[in-house]
Amino acid sequence: MTVPDARPVAVVTNLQDPTADLVIAELHRRNVPVVRFDAGDFPAALSCTALVGGEDTGWRGSLRTPTRQAGLGAVRSLYYRRPSAFTFAHLGPQDARVAAAQARYGLGGVLVSLPHCLYVNHPHRIGDAEYKPAGLAAAAACGFRLPPTVVTNEPDRAREFVRAHGPVVHKPISMPTYLVDGIAQTVPVTEVTADEIDGTVSGTMHLFQQRVDKTADIRVTVIGEQVFAVRIDSGLLDWRVDYSTHTYTATSVPERVERAIFAYLAHFGLVFGAFDFALTGPTDDEDSWVWMECNPSGQWAWMEPPTGLPMTAALADLLQRGTA
Repeated sequence: MTVPDARPVAVVTNLQDPTADLVIAELHRRNVPVVRFDAGDFPAALSCTALVGGEDTGWRGSLRTPTRQAGLGAVRSLYYRRPSAFTFAHLGPQDARVAAAQARYGLGGVLVSLPHCLYVNHPHRIGDAEYKPAGLAAAAACGFRLPPTVVTNEPDRAREFVRAHGPVVHKPISMPTYLVDGIAQTVPVTEVTADEIDGTVSGTMHLFQQRVDKTADIRVTVIGEQVFAVRIDSGLLDWRVDYSTHTYTATSVPERVERAIFAYLAHFGLVFGAFDFALTGPTDDEDSWVWMECNPSGQWAWMEPPTGLPMTAALADLLQRGTA
């Protein structure tokens, strides 16, 4: 008789994460134990004791929530999504900063060093890959086709780039939460002319990129060794601004592009990645694929119903398997 694997899967994310909900439901269906928590739960609804030293070769101890407990040496995999920040609202500003630092480097330091644990993805690797200029450099080195791009805070250099490579779009380099009337907003990609670039560009770094004359967009979600590609037809410069216009079609990835995808993931040490491409030709041959970005914590679940691609099952497979 096969003994059930009692090692839990840890899911670290915020409470309002429907994508994680789908994966957890699938793991529960398979009778895989799950411990879900949010960094923002600490210390009110999350506690941790970790011991190391002597003959120990890894952490002993446990993580505890009001309803779950996980031994630190027994976590088979950790699904790191989008946890909220540590907050200490009951403390003054200075004490809160100190407490948050202790939590980040204490609890956070334990979470990133669990023994024999598969990370999807490791928080440090996510952090590395979220630097968009680093992603652009890696994409070029891995052999992707990508449009001319400049990152600058010098208005004159930005204007020169627009005149040389126009039409040009302006893209956010990072996507912090931007609220309007309390509702999180998407900062869209916008086309820009040389005349629109003024002295405010000098205030911080900006990314300008030659606009791609595309026929469609493609989102490629890589989960372990499995590759799921979806063509998105929207007619929009930035398809994220209006999902009601989309049609989704499952497609395949050209061999050369797939090799570059796995080279990119290996460069950053990722086992999951959501890649965005622009398709420039009437067909989807490899020369038509233009790399836009890779999000190491990207969304994918909304594409599953219209395409039938089994991405939830693939992610559950990966987490269930762990490193064993």
